[in-house]
Amino acid sequence: MRMTRRPNGMGDLVDLVIEDERWAALDMNALAEQAAGAALNVAGITPDYEICIMACDDARISELNSQFREKPTATNVLSWPAFELSPEVEGGQPTPPPSAESLGDIAIAYETCAREAVEMGITMQAHVVHLVVHGCLHLLGYDHETDKDATLMEKLEVKALASMGVDNPY
Repeated sequence: MRMTRRPNGMGDLVDLVIEDERWAALDMNALAEQAAGAALNVAGITPDYEICIMACDDARISELNSQFREKPTATNVLSWPAFELSPEVEGGQPTPPPSAESLGDIAIAYETCAREAVEMGITMQAHVVHLVVHGCLHLLGYDHETDKDATLMEKLEVKALASMGVDNPY
């Protein structure tokens, strides 16, 4: 497996690590930048941060899911926030991130994303944009563990996706 990395220059929000060549056909750089920017925008956060996104395959995300969540299966997206920003009350707004270089890391798996897109009858690009938005919101302290938290997070996802012309996935 070859890994390529796009250097993060001034003004770039996403530092993209491509571990699986199939991602190249999607123009993952542009998709990730657009989706991450939309997620931060709807959350009211200026894009003065960096988010590292690893575009990998199911085997790699299975390893990560096993290592960090003790779930030895593939999943579509994982996130590792740099800060604990979760709200103190259910359905509340997370704490804004401190000034720092990185908000955290996201991994996204090609095969799972491709299969889910087919199952939902949407384009791979639309699904990837949704998952990057979803992962970025996790980095910002949003979650979907309770109904109130899920309602807030989904509302932001739908708003971010609409700003990019992507239909409501819910």
